[in-house]
Amino acid sequence: MNSSTLSLSVFTSDKLLKHLTNASLGCALLLPWLLLHFQAGVEIAIDVIAIGFLVRSAIAHNWAWLSETWVRIGLAWWAWLLLCTLLNLPEQPAANLVQAAAVLRFLVFVAALEQWTLADSQPRTWFFWSLAAATLYVALQTLLQFATGHNLFGDPRSGDGELTGPFRKPRAGPSFVRMLFPVLVPAGCAALARPGRGALLAAIVVFAAALAVVVLIGQRMPVLLGAFGLLLMALLLPRLRAPVIVALVAGGALIAASAVVSPPTFYRLVTKFSHQMEDWPDSHYGQITARSLAITGQSPIIGRGYDGFASGCALPRYFEGWHWPGHPTADQGGGAAMCVTHPHSFYLQAMTDAGLPGLILFSALVAVWLWRIGRGLLPNGSPYRVGLFVAAIIQFFPIASTSPIISIPIGAWCFLLLGVALAEARADEVLAEARADRVVADARSGRLR
Repeated sequence: MNSSTLSLSVFTSDKLLKHLTNASLGCALLLPWLLLHFQAGVEIAIDVIAIGFLVRSAIAHNWAWLSETWVRIGLAWWAWLLLCTLLNLPEQPAANLVQAAAVLRFLVFVAALEQWTLADSQPRTWFFWSLAAATLYVALQTLLQFATGHNLFGDPRSGDGELTGPFRKPRAGPSFVRMLFPVLVPAGCAALARPGRGALLAAIVVFAAALAVVVLIGQRMPVLLGAFGLLLMALLLPRLRAPVIVALVAGGALIAASAVVSPPTFYRLVTKFSHQMEDWPDSHYGQITARSLAITGQSPIIGRGYDGFASGCALPRYFEGWHWPGHPTADQGGGAAMCVTHPHSFYLQAMTDAGLPGLILFSALVAVWLWRIGRGLLPNGSPYRVGLFVAAIIQFFPIASTSPIISIPIGAWCFLLLGVALAEARADEVLAEARADRVVADARSGRLR
């Protein structure tokens, strides 16, 4: 290859890399909005970022990201899930093998956000403001629907009384509580940093208003996770404790007042929730848990492969566990009538899909993720990083009711915010290393003088 050909090749590669980087960043900045209103666009954006990252790695001959601990564990979990799906093909649709293979793109997507798309400070700042605007948009749509009975698009409350925010279906709670904390923590800290006596009041208003939106939406798990998130961020940032306590008291008062102000909200948050907790083993969630344990008990090593709960729940050989009294089709464990499309828990899903090894690998992956994004937060971490860490804890809280691991939009929120959190953590680590190097260099310079 002569020098002119080599120069042209380098120029073409550089130009391609620039286009890939711009396309990836554009997709990342749009994702908070795509997740709200254009789910097909979410799939496209994730694929553009993941494929672009692989192409970039190939052009630059840089595959160092594969040596990351979380990447290796993630690839092991994915490979085991793929193998378990392959071994279960006689009882599984062939399409499930394709779905299991496609799980890989989410792991590559997270790595791309961490080490490429959001590696620089300016793109991370742009993403924060995109996320903040999307969060405010959901809150305002929710408040509009509460005040007028309809959101901006004319959609009413859901049939069971929940506020739907900008959506037609009751999806506002799970999305809002996940996107909230990376915006709420910096906003609260900024309010407290203001001069004058009104700083504490401003912070209380910020936290109480955010919790009020979660409560008014009227979905039980988001309210519990929202209150837990407030407590966690107050634990990590002591200066937030006073306004958080006041906001939680105000939130409790709002729940009590909803018996008069918004009876559907009170019914879902108090009456219905109390009934479920009083007899949880015989509730629908108890039945789902029992069926998941029965599936794993009969195949503890390889589970049933990808989406194994959905394909196995209705099989009579798994009709074991708690009895669901009063159900017309009750049969040992509730028969097939209690079946749903997924077990409402990341950990139960990992177990039914890939057995106990799958559960161990997935749990290890979560643990490493949380360790990476939480390292260095104490005693006074960046408010944005604290918010991202709280969002991750909420997403992976072991007793929370969840969507499937790989799902649009909730699963995509998880992987998007994970990638952002890892990028922020990596940037802080680079800064810390640079400061340490300067200290060493200054010390050596002082000795030489």
